[in-house]
Amino acid sequence: MSDGPDPELAQRIEAGRLFFARPWHFVSASTDATNLPPSGDVEVAFAGRSNVGKSSLINALVGQKALARTSSAPGRTRQLNFFGADAGLSLVDMPGYGYASAPKAEIAAWTSLAFAYLRGRPNLRRVYLLVDARHGLKPNDLEALTEIGKAAVSCQIVLTKADAIKPAALAAVRQEAAEAIAKRPAAHPSVLATSAESGIGIDELRAEITALA
Repeated sequence: MSDGPDPELAQRIEAGRLFFARPWHFVSASTDATNLPPSGDVEVAFAGRSNVGKSSLINALVGQKALARTSSAPGRTRQLNFFGADAGLSLVDMPGYGYASAPKAEIAAWTSLAFAYLRGRPNLRRVYLLVDARHGLKPNDLEALTEIGKAAVSCQIVLTKADAIKPAALAAVRQEAAEAIAKRPAAHPSVLATSAESGIGIDELRAEITALA
């Protein structure tokens, strides 16, 4: 068996690089399930706890520093933000769940919007559930997995900030996540580890998304 580079993987990574090299732009924002854009392009959505790094990961994918707004304050994303590149696929930045520096009524409204979107979007191909590698899966991440499963939408766990912990700890978090999704039929079995800061795993995630497009 050859230990050299996998030519098929290299081809997929190159296809992902080319796909995301397009100029991406903000398309629209929705604060209510009744004003979503028309269901046209394939959509992939990014969900996760507040401050998990959804906006930073989207910026890393498209190679732009400020396409999606980032903030050190949890709960900055308070709506569904849609981004496109006229390529037949849209990226959707979802409101974070869990802790956020906002009134509870607002947090409940964001959460309701997110799950209404999951249940009613026929062109939603996959949800990437982002989990901070430093903390692993939390109870509300498991709740999100359950809600995504109820919506019968494909879901894949993506660990963020993977460069912030040691390799052994990262391997343990990946194993924990793999075990958590093992019995969930809508969950993709592969757990990706990424870092928007260092670029770890970004090529592989681009390849995954491009394959869906």
